[in-house]
Amino acid sequence: MSSVFTKIINGEIPCYKIYEDDKTLAFLDIHPETKGHTLVVPKKEVDKIYDLEDEDYKALMDTVKKLSKHMEQVLGVRTLWKVVGTDVPHAHVHLEPFDETWHYGREVQLTPEEFEEIRTKLEYK
Repeated sequence: MSSVFTKIINGEIPCYKIYEDDKTLAFLDIHPETKGHTLVVPKKEVDKIYDLEDEDYKALMDTVKKLSKHMEQVLGVRTLWKVVGTDVPHAHVHLEPFDETWHYGREVQLTPEEFEEIRTKLEYK
């Protein structure tokens, strides 16, 4: 059975896309801990990040690095990386804008308009 992330990758479920290349996809988390909370996923469905083939792992981390720098430049705050591995059985990295208002486990509520506004700011071309 496909993970929710595979369904997003395949276009079966919509997302607020930030970035896409041939091996990775990045989109806003719909249950964000901060405004701009982004998920970076490999297009290949693998449960654990350390089970990715080296090429796919490198592609994932290259995207994480690129988007982290972009996020910091656009938002002017640090970017927190989290690899949790318990919520969706599809390898992924959380990128979260990190400032004095961040705290673990908090969920911020955003309107569709706010999601689109931050998506537009963070979109990497």
